Amino acid sequence: MADGSDKEVVVSNKQVVLKDHITGFPKESDMAIISNNVKLKVPACSKAILVKNLYLSCDPYMLLLMRNQGSEIFVPYTPGSLITGFGVAKVLDSGHPDFKEGDLVWGNTRWEEYSLLTETEGLFKIQHTDVPLSYYTGILGVPGFSAYAGFYEVCSPKKWEYVFVSAASGGVGQLVGQFAKLMGCYVVGSAGSKEKVLSSRHRYLLRKCWGQNARCCDSKHENPWSNRSLWNDLSVQVQP
Repeated sequence: MADGSDKEVVVSNKQVVLKDHITGFPKESDMAIISNNVKLKVPACSKAILVKNLYLSCDPYMLLLMRNQGSEIFVPYTPGSLITGFGVAKVLDSGHPDFKEGDLVWGNTRWEEYSLLTETEGLFKIQHTDVPLSYYTGILGVPGFSAYAGFYEVCSPKKWEYVFVSAASGGVGQLVGQFAKLMGCYVVGSAGSKEKVLSSRHRYLLRKCWGQNARCCDSKHENPWSNRSLWNDLSVQVQP
């Protein structure tokens, strides 16, 4: 616990900051890596927790924050400030009764090696460690929650129905496609450009996620909506 009785250890802490708001897509030059010293001890009488960040999630909403576009949930990044996002971390010291040293947590953190988190309401203890911790930045994180809620709670299709997935090569879309296949739906996905659809990387990803019989087509030459046989090509049918 953070009682101030132990000797404080000070280490170097690498951090990633956003230089300024961007237009278009981010480049490496839009960010800078700086180093500061951090004490590996929570201040006395504080309910904060000190964590070592293990995995950081790079999610689509962060692009909007870099472009100075906020929402009801997220506030745009401030130029010159640390980039924040979801991640997996290990608790090194705690002044909060709900967390102890050694706990693994998932939630909002900062892009740095060590973070002193004073707002712990959005942090979740990781109970299941029989899967790779990186899964909590993917299928067990924001992309997985978005895909699951969107497919099962909002879309809620039935077996044999047609499911169209936009941005099918993204973190959410590739999961929705798999959920739909597992339910026994016919699945068609689209991507934002011909290059994404036809590239060898995305062909490999599609077959890994949606099955070896999945195939890619250029919508300028093939219209999957007009030919039911193509639906069977684009998804591996799940038998009743």
